[in-house]
Amino acid sequence: MSEPRKILVTSALPYANGSIHLGHMLEYIQTDMWVRFQKHRGNQCIYVCADDAHGSAIMLRAEKEGITPEQLIANVQAEHSADFAEFLVGFDNFHSTHAEENRELSSQIYLKLRDAGHIATRSITQYFDPEKKMFLADRFIKGTCPKCGTEDQYGDNCEKCGATYAPTDLKDPKSAISGATPVLKDSQHFFFKLPDFQEMLQAWTRSGTLQDAVANKLAEWLDAGLQQWDISRDAPYFGFEIPDEPGKYFYVWLDAPIGYMASFKNLCNRTPELDFDAFWGKDSTAELYHFIGKDIVNFHALFWPAMLEGAGFRKPTGINVHGYLTVNGQKMSKSRGTFIKARTYLDHLSPEYLRYYYAAKLGRGVDDLDLNLEDFVQKVNSDLVGKVVNIASRCAGFIHKGNAGVLVAGNAAPELTDAFLAAAPSIAEAYEARDFARAMREIMALADRANAWIADKAPWSLNKQEGKQDEVQAICALGVNLFRQLVIFLKPVLPLLAADAEAFLNVAPLTWNDHQTLLSNHQLNEFKPLMTRIDAAKVQAMTDASKEDLAASQTDTGAATGNGELVKDPLSPEIEFDAFAAVDLRVALIVKAEAVEGADKLLRLTLDIGDEQRNVFSGIKSAYPDPAKLEGRLTMMIANLKPRKMRFGISEGMVMAAGPGGEEIYLLSPDSGAKPGQRIK
Repeated sequence: MSEPRKILVTSALPYANGSIHLGHMLEYIQTDMWVRFQKHRGNQCIYVCADDAHGSAIMLRAEKEGITPEQLIANVQAEHSADFAEFLVGFDNFHSTHAEENRELSSQIYLKLRDAGHIATRSITQYFDPEKKMFLADRFIKGTCPKCGTEDQYGDNCEKCGATYAPTDLKDPKSAISGATPVLKDSQHFFFKLPDFQEMLQAWTRSGTLQDAVANKLAEWLDAGLQQWDISRDAPYFGFEIPDEPGKYFYVWLDAPIGYMASFKNLCNRTPELDFDAFWGKDSTAELYHFIGKDIVNFHALFWPAMLEGAGFRKPTGINVHGYLTVNGQKMSKSRGTFIKARTYLDHLSPEYLRYYYAAKLGRGVDDLDLNLEDFVQKVNSDLVGKVVNIASRCAGFIHKGNAGVLVAGNAAPELTDAFLAAAPSIAEAYEARDFARAMREIMALADRANAWIADKAPWSLNKQEGKQDEVQAICALGVNLFRQLVIFLKPVLPLLAADAEAFLNVAPLTWNDHQTLLSNHQLNEFKPLMTRIDAAKVQAMTDASKEDLAASQTDTGAATGNGELVKDPLSPEIEFDAFAAVDLRVALIVKAEAVEGADKLLRLTLDIGDEQRNVFSGIKSAYPDPAKLEGRLTMMIANLKPRKMRFGISEGMVMAAGPGGEEIYLLSPDSGAKPGQRIK
């Protein structure tokens, strides 16, 4: 028998600036199932994580709430820890990047990189808020797009025309924090010389550590040539000060991945038998895996291995990348109630329902996963209640009534138990490869065979016949044993069901190798319902509650930054009534709506305003992916807006819409009875 493997596993660090939602939970559940499988097989598998607790967004939110950043991140960590625990995510340690272990390791790695010549310094020019006395990240600057003239755009891209630009290109820039006009100011910054590791990264990214699709994407960066990476930020900033550089702080993405090491170091400090160097040292023979989303691949598969290489630590064995979560085929939406917080879900439904559904949908690729709520109800009820638990509930009563709860010896269907035994290596292989969907399909195929065999033997009919009681006991004993096999295979996904099944079976915690044996002449405990069906009304209540959460969060108006920070938008300057009265607002019929080739966000609308048709470009594609559905609808447009020449043609007006952006954009419509061309007064 081979020696147990030594494995260290991490998930991406949740940002300590908001609640966990079901999109986040996809990753932690995926990782937890893989870790539980490894432990189930007898391997030493350690799972660590931490809150990502640094950055200006956290500093600003704490200031807004009138508490210290330390108080804020402590409050958020308590919330995150509770949510993870109730979703049965079994971290061996959940730490924080704002910890002494992380300060020490970040400084150590930086100094090693600096002393080896991998750190450069140079002056850069940035916008500075003269009221807040701080440099502004791109997301904290708003102004007029330099390409199309659309107002109120963020400092790196225009949501209207899709243009990208430097914040210094914005017209009429304003600080999104204070509303002040920012000024340009020079500052000395520190850069990690990523190009020093170009050759190493080209080999490492093609060494089998990444899925092929991820390696191919990274090749685009590598082929274009790597650039130096800015790893510093100026005070005020919530983070760690750079050694020997007062007023300069590590950028959050420098110390965040080091947080993996720090969390493990913290665990080692409390667990004498664990050796930090055995897992992180240059010559480590342990396995190291990171589970992450596809949006942060560059940080984990380029910057991180280069930092580790330059500082003399080992690199990851593998980086496992997953896609995004959609709900009912679309991005999570607050207005539809499908932006569901972990806590809101837990208030209504069992965590194991979601764990199983994610497992049933998760392959080993980077494709997005869709949580279809109707399918969710049907699949969980059919598979877990209708197939797996049904076997135990069918058989337990006959054993308790007919044989005082004792499983008789024997094997009523050797060909069936042989099939279960033969399936185990393939199921284990699917788990190992993170192809949970394949594992669930193979397990449910076994459940179908077991149910079909029991239905064919019909112990409920035999029990009514004279002299058939021994046969009934043999059938039901094997049924319970087959249920036990299924529980063993499902335990990494459904630890609560497994614990309840172990109590009913009257056995010690089951391990993977237990599938090789059957219980014989064994006393069972009383059978209690192991899982109930999902009530669709509870799913509806969950989405309704999510809409209520949104309503509560909107009592304070503002715009969310990229990190979820609510920032007050300064009001636009007041205008006189005459200026407003000059706007010619008309009812328009959408005659034709089509996507604009080469534009990510634009639709081309042909509008009938009574006596003529107009061509209007509108940045609403994200909300209307099937533009043809807009045809025949009435909307409102500004008809006397000066035509604007765009890259794709002339736009002859503007349609009226509202919403926070993305897929939550809603074209305004007039009341029923309105006619194309009517002026709205």
